[in-house]
Amino acid sequence: MTVQRGVALMMVLWVLAVLSTLLGALAATVQLQNRQAQWQVAHTRAMFAAEAGLSQAVMALQARDPKARWPADGVPHGLRFDEAQLSVSVYSERGKLDLNTASPQDVGRLLTFCGANPQALALSLEALTRQRLDPVPLRTLEEFRQMPGMSYALFRCMAPWITVWSGQAQPDPGFTPVPLAKALGLPVVRSPGADPGQMFTVVSQALLPNGDRATLQATLMLTSVKEGARPFRVLRWQE
Repeated sequence: MTVQRGVALMMVLWVLAVLSTLLGALAATVQLQNRQAQWQVAHTRAMFAAEAGLSQAVMALQARDPKARWPADGVPHGLRFDEAQLSVSVYSERGKLDLNTASPQDVGRLLTFCGANPQALALSLEALTRQRLDPVPLRTLEEFRQMPGMSYALFRCMAPWITVWSGQAQPDPGFTPVPLAKALGLPVVRSPGADPGQMFTVVSQALLPNGDRATLQATLMLTSVKEGARPFRVLRWQE
């Protein structure tokens, strides 16, 4: 009888140990899911705030009063939306280097500026030259990312300063960002009356009081303002 009681006690202790382990694992899983849910809620709030900044930029670019329009010079605008602090910048695509129409020398200068070694430089320019023989031009920046010689770090450096939508052989000095102007040896000439065109990249960053943040970068083509019509068409969207 004593032996049976001892075996029963061991069985009970073993079951309790297994249940404790399962409950501990369950509690850890629930805690992790709660943290993930809280992060998702905060990130969603921050992203909605960043989208609000994008909408504000579109309204400012299409303002009827020329004095109220934002210049497409990349200077950040500080805004508030709900509890979020926003920083919104606007860049004209005319101020960027068009991969379909720019000279290979200018593309090479930007590659070198971003740290491309001689081998990567040669491979990238050769691939871009072959691409230009194709009747279909580059339609997205990501197509350039996939070319030989192009690393993630190199593309990340170039991405803010390149485009496939301007159609210009050289960036417009009136809208060229300072880093790109430095890489290409172009003057930076800001003219308040210059036409920035209809295509812009808007970078909207939102910061919540608890430190959560979100960044939205969208390239847009503005359309004519008509009642009930969307004021822009999205060409590229990154969150």
